[in-house]
Amino acid sequence: MAKLSRGTVKDFPGFDARTDAETLRKAMKGLGTDEEAVLKILTSRSNAQRQQIASAFKTLFGRDLVDDLKSELTGKFETLMVALMRPARLFDAHELKHALKGAGTNEKVLTEILASRTTAELRNIKQVYLEEYESNLEDHITGDTTGYYQRMLVVLVQANRDPDGRIDEGLVEQDAQVLFKAGELKWGTDEEKFITILGTRSICHLRKVFDRYMTISGFQIEETIDRETSGDLEKLLLAIVKCVRSVPAYFAESLFYAMKGGGTDDDTLIRIMVSRSEIDLLDVRREFRKNFAKSLHHMIQKDTSGDFRKALLLLCGGDDE
Repeated sequence: MAKLSRGTVKDFPGFDARTDAETLRKAMKGLGTDEEAVLKILTSRSNAQRQQIASAFKTLFGRDLVDDLKSELTGKFETLMVALMRPARLFDAHELKHALKGAGTNEKVLTEILASRTTAELRNIKQVYLEEYESNLEDHITGDTTGYYQRMLVVLVQANRDPDGRIDEGLVEQDAQVLFKAGELKWGTDEEKFITILGTRSICHLRKVFDRYMTISGFQIEETIDRETSGDLEKLLLAIVKCVRSVPAYFAESLFYAMKGGGTDDDTLIRIMVSRSEIDLLDVRREFRKNFAKSLHHMIQKDTSGDFRKALLLLCGGDDE
């Protein structure tokens, strides 16, 4: 039984790859580009359908659709359209590769992807990474990160989190006590305990542990992590806790902070809108409305402009004001 998608982008009914390919070629041929035609097609077709369009485009014109998009479009609008064209199964591996490439490491991307993906998704990412880049994701991570942050990432990359199942109340109590002793009760923090428990226990088990932790300590686990850790490790542990509580709420918060205040973090905006568009963007929208008293649609409308904004709003779908 296929899992019901909570995405905003679905297969387009009456889809015809050749017609779409012809429309796109016409939109980009000659002087000037009809951006509206490009964004209308690419935001309303599923990722699988976009791959068929790219294939039809090559068959009909002997041209590479992504290369044409890159030469005809510019800026963040180009980045968004190219991201939409990337085959879904390659998307995360590609983002991680670029986060690990070159001089600086983009910890924000590593944290977001590795903290939020399911065990099955993580296994697929490792497989694709190996096929595409002929390297081990884990090796690249250990080569580019250090300390407890590195160790937490390595645990996540093992993709060996316990599956959800029967809850062992005794273990819930034990884990909550261990975390309490490792953080609040200890001078200095025993990071390793946090890493093992947050990285290997099942999601439903951890939710119970967080409730129990609150009862024992009088603190939310987030407050303890905030006080007891810092830097990239703190951000990663918090991301894991937030994703255990609710993945859509985690992405809603990430989107909110990507647009809040001066300047927009366009890369995060693009990455989340594209990667969740066929998975759970409807739930992300609902959490956004609930937690920030405004709709995602409204915030994108206010914070972006031009074709970039038009495309993002189409991916977002409705307005929840």
